[in-house]
Amino acid sequence: MNYFRTAGLMAVLIVLFALVGSFLGGTNGMLIAFGVAVVMNAGSYWFSDKVVLKMYGAEIVERADAPDLYDAVDRLRQRADLPMPRVAVIPSDQPNAFATGRNPQHAVVAVTSGIQRMLSQDELEGVIAHELAHVKNRDILTSSIAATMAAAITMLARFGLFFGGGRDRNLFATLAMLIVAPLAAFLIQAAISRSREYAADRGGAEICGRPRALAGALEKLDAGARQVPMNHSDQTSDATAHMFIVNPFSGGMSGVRRLFSTHPATEERVRLLEEMT
Repeated sequence: MNYFRTAGLMAVLIVLFALVGSFLGGTNGMLIAFGVAVVMNAGSYWFSDKVVLKMYGAEIVERADAPDLYDAVDRLRQRADLPMPRVAVIPSDQPNAFATGRNPQHAVVAVTSGIQRMLSQDELEGVIAHELAHVKNRDILTSSIAATMAAAITMLARFGLFFGGGRDRNLFATLAMLIVAPLAAFLIQAAISRSREYAADRGGAEICGRPRALAGALEKLDAGARQVPMNHSDQTSDATAHMFIVNPFSGGMSGVRRLFSTHPATEERVRLLEEMT
């Protein structure tokens, strides 16, 4: 099922990419954008994990570098019956985590340095189990492709701000396209992310065996993301927000933007986990 979902996502994002190209450059623009989208999808399949890790400055660590973290991942992946993923640490004070990679054999579980300081061992293991559930459900390829392609659509639409939308397009139409294209890509991410977060919460609770620990971790992470929002930069953007266990940019979100959040409400996630206990 996840293979079909990923293929469908790739197809929709290619179409969006081509439509933006058509608006900006007519038929030639559409053909060029279509070709670029196909190449980017292929690149996303093979290299999206490296791209996302580089965006956040994540460093792969071995057991000697972080024995407690590495052993926790190793212990939980055995309970989940998964190959050992690579482990990465993101140099950020915000408590957060994500998983990436094209399949369980090439997965990466990344955690911030902030999460290791904030959470208890049980809570941290709940978060790791959540990310391993994403790996087991094969969500990681879908989310990685969505991140890279949505970012590309956004950049292409912004590119049109400087070069216009063709001689027969007025400024209003160009600005509308600059808003609609990134929003469409963002809504695709949101539709995928909300359902898979619930599934990963349940799967993670089953892997670690402590739903309440994961619930407590989510409450702390949600508060931490608001207090210490991850900094926006040229490399990071909302296009990758859906990959994290909680939205890393929620600290700067207005009420309207929260309506389009890629993550379900933390209160609802906690309530469902409490029911499991």
